[in-house]
Amino acid sequence: MAMNFEQARQNMVENQVRPWDVLDTRVLDALAQVRREDFVAPQHRQLAFADLCLPIGHGQVMMKPVIEGRVLQALELQPTDRVLEIGTGSGFLTACMAKLSAHVTSVDVHGDFTATAQSRLAAAGIANATLVTADAVQEWQPQETFDAIVVTGAVWQVPPRFLGWLKPGGRLLAIRGESPVQQAVLLTQAGAGGFREEYLFETDLPYLAHAEPPRRFVF
Repeated sequence: MAMNFEQARQNMVENQVRPWDVLDTRVLDALAQVRREDFVAPQHRQLAFADLCLPIGHGQVMMKPVIEGRVLQALELQPTDRVLEIGTGSGFLTACMAKLSAHVTSVDVHGDFTATAQSRLAAAGIANATLVTADAVQEWQPQETFDAIVVTGAVWQVPPRFLGWLKPGGRLLAIRGESPVQQAVLLTQAGAGGFREEYLFETDLPYLAHAEPPRRFVF
């Protein structure tokens, strides 16, 4: 029996995301408009709207819909915002942020992620996203600053270089800490080199490449 994707999408928004205190209508509309099933591997299409992380390769996952909703809401993206996404992954969050902002630059260290995401974004009619294959943790340097930055894989600590890529008053959302108890934090530039921290929720995601905790040696 064929799955009713439109009904599954509506159920995801109304029965998963909204009850997790995601009430921003623009965010809910974006999640309802972007075809999530087109951003997962073919073998996972039937699970596209399930309340679980889906593997996408290289040890990485696609976040649960509820996490994506909370992330999008916390960023408070405006139609004039220029956004940086560190970790393209499936491209689904890229597409949602492109719906909510002026432009998204998305960087991923894995070339197959950016290539596949580029095809998916083109098929979805998303034209205001630029994808880059590079190591943002250690090497890549943007040519501009951003209103908002989202780090879609976990980091043990937020690399200071990321914070330098924010415009005055800009905000950065990252999943920070040590697995299995990591925290989603929103860092907002508060002037004079300071940042205001807001703790949003707990989760557990795979680390970005080169952003893992240091190894501990036991004698």
